[in-house]
Amino acid sequence: MRFSEILGQEHIKNHLQQSAKNGRIPHAQLFIGKEGSGTLATAIAYAQFLLCNENENSEACNLKCDNLAHPDLHFSFPVTTNDKVKSPTKPISNLFIEEWRQFLKEQPYGNLFNWLHFIGVENKQGNISVHEAKSIVKSLQLKSYEGGFKVMLIWMAEKMNIEAANKLLKLLEEPPEKTVFILIAENEEQIISTIRSRCQVLHFPVLGENDIVAGLIAKENITKNEAQKIAHQCDGNFNKALHLLNNNSSEIVFEEWFITWIRAAFKAKGNASVINELIGWSDAISKTGRETQKRFLNYCLQFFRQALLLNYKANDLVFLETKTPGFKLQKFAPFVHGSNIMEIDKELNDAIYHIERNGNAKIILLDLSIKLTRLLHAKEN
Repeated sequence: MRFSEILGQEHIKNHLQQSAKNGRIPHAQLFIGKEGSGTLATAIAYAQFLLCNENENSEACNLKCDNLAHPDLHFSFPVTTNDKVKSPTKPISNLFIEEWRQFLKEQPYGNLFNWLHFIGVENKQGNISVHEAKSIVKSLQLKSYEGGFKVMLIWMAEKMNIEAANKLLKLLEEPPEKTVFILIAENEEQIISTIRSRCQVLHFPVLGENDIVAGLIAKENITKNEAQKIAHQCDGNFNKALHLLNNNSSEIVFEEWFITWIRAAFKAKGNASVINELIGWSDAISKTGRETQKRFLNYCLQFFRQALLLNYKANDLVFLETKTPGFKLQKFAPFVHGSNIMEIDKELNDAIYHIERNGNAKIILLDLSIKLTRLLHAKEN
């Protein structure tokens, strides 16, 4: 992948190329950016630049990198067992490398759920285990095949467990000569401090609407008006823009779940019998995979924030369009205000946190539902 293929991020691309040309190449870097901002695509382009810019046979080098098959370009990413890699085999990235190359060609701006769905395990949580860390150490002990840099890209580094992180600490601090680590993450706070302190951190802003419009027109061959409408809705996330363009069915399902939940929560105050509806709802959602549950709760966060913006007349920032008959965002918006939004936001983020750490999803969602019945009826000060 070349820098010319990356949407926007001109300042970052120029910085990476100039620092490399000037010989200022940190041995460990951490790229932080929200989903769809291009962190992974940029990391691959940067790795290709390091490997091929001064290579005597740059054409052959770039061809290998274009196919994600350069022998000095290494990848690590969250994995778990699936139909191909079954227990008791310890799942590591190398066992999924062919699927990974295909995924990157099809979805270079994809998120973790897209990747897990791609390998058929969307109902599981992938991670970077100590077995993966041992594989990284082993692969980097070998000399460079082409005599230049060796580059290790670790995608979704926040999914690295403590044991794996501890295994990599010494290697990150004192890597072999001409070895470059690029860690890529969406949430900096979830990466342990000992890893963060060993990396030079580079923060990626979300993409501008103009960049997304240009990307959609170039890559998807749609009209400018259609591209502008999607760019306005996707929060600077090119991956979301592609899902909106392709009418991602999960958004419709999430809307149905959300509205069923909200209606039950409204009725539950002073009506104990409705609690059974909330119990049934929590039970149904808890039977989906944890990644799906987290994505749904993030969707709920966005829904509440859009309602708040509409309530306070920030109409230009409202892009959510509901499709459920009989439900109007305009009628829901007055119930989301300054007196309850902070607590709603906190409760949803707490639920995401506990689900991510393998808490009992049914209990977490039911607890959230009962709290919501109170918060939705809170009066604005």
